[in-house]
Amino acid sequence: MNAYELNKIFGAVVSSVLAVTVIGFIANMLVHPHHLEKAVIDIKVAEEAAGPAAAAAPAALDPISPLLASANADAGKAVTKNCTSCHTFDKGGKNGVGPNLWGIVGNKRAHAEGFGYSPAMQAAGGTWDYEHINQFLANPKAAVAGTRMAFAGLKRAEDRANLIAYLRTLSDSPVPLP
Repeated sequence: MNAYELNKIFGAVVSSVLAVTVIGFIANMLVHPHHLEKAVIDIKVAEEAAGPAAAAAPAALDPISPLLASANADAGKAVTKNCTSCHTFDKGGKNGVGPNLWGIVGNKRAHAEGFGYSPAMQAAGGTWDYEHINQFLANPKAAVAGTRMAFAGLKRAEDRANLIAYLRTLSDSPVPLP
């Protein structure tokens, strides 16, 4: 390749860069964007959410105990299809995105060894009794503000009761029903 060919290639590259630059300047002169004084959508940041709005108590749920008497563990196992993308249910099973749920009923919160729980879940303390599981399954973000669990919750009390009945069976010695 001779110098004349290299000059043509260099000239083409420089011309292209110059053309793009000139077009950009002309476009900026023709278009005058209107910048808004206030955002159209107000997105609350986590620090703001931890203020007074987060301090409000979640809406009280009806007790789950009466529904547990007629709950169907097999139907609860079917509800776990919502959970299997993050949790495992086998005895000694590995943690996934969420902790293994074997023996969760009656166990302490943040019980799974080696799982990286959110600081909010670690600070929650207490045990997973029937009512706490019910509240968490209904609305995880309201039950433990700051949880990392990205699940909207189960709205139907019957689904929660069935799921809790199934989770109860995942133990060597199931916790007695209330």
